[in-house]
Amino acid sequence: MTPSTTRPTTRRTLLRGTVATAALATAGVAPSGRAHAEQPERDGPHIGILLYDGYSLLDPTGPAEVLSRLPDARVTMIAERRGPVRTDTGDVAVMAERAIDEVDRLDVLLVPGGGNRGTVAAMRNQALLRWIRHIDRHSRWTASVCTGALVLAAAGLLKGRRATTYWASADYLRSEFEVTYVPERYVRSGKIITAAGVSAGLDMALYLASLMAGEATAKAIQLAVEYDPRPPFHSGNAADADPQLKERALRLLAASQV
Repeated sequence: MTPSTTRPTTRRTLLRGTVATAALATAGVAPSGRAHAEQPERDGPHIGILLYDGYSLLDPTGPAEVLSRLPDARVTMIAERRGPVRTDTGDVAVMAERAIDEVDRLDVLLVPGGGNRGTVAAMRNQALLRWIRHIDRHSRWTASVCTGALVLAAAGLLKGRRATTYWASADYLRSEFEVTYVPERYVRSGKIITAAGVSAGLDMALYLASLMAGEATAKAIQLAVEYDPRPPFHSGNAADADPQLKERALRLLAASQV
């Protein structure tokens, strides 16, 4: 390259290169243009996120975005069978890289919630429940998001514990499974951490990151993903919502699910 075509290294060009590399990495493409075929082997925690037909999209993907940034962590989507698994709206599918019979140990197990159809089916799926119990026996942490707490409860893991879940499922969790419902964004009971509805999985994941790698790392991850929520409305807390708003929220959910 001749001097006339050489671009000087400045802060601006360095940032441009960093952003371009990050964008390629996010898209799953190496800077050389080669696609990543397999996850690299890492020495850090192995985090498994269970998928089942009818889960809610943000429940697994929000925590995955946070926990995949832990140093040397490996996040794997797992389902009864490998392949795409559709959400409760039916509009999106996430790829399960491993089947449950291929995974015997995990450092962290996370169970998402879903629509009524998906959650009820998961609660009745004895193969899934047996696998959840088996993994929990050896995991460092077992977590849930939203109605994933009902799935953990159906597996027998929440009996006598404090836990949270989606606000509309609180009475059911409390009455059917001998669980002390706590209306918080996330609740820790021993090694089990439950999160409230959908978006609360991000808060729970950052808390879990702090337990696994320290507060400084968790804070850095929060900045890395620029999680600084400032919603346009103060309507996300069920404790502050009137009955009409709650009814409308549940109607919207029901209408969007398949």
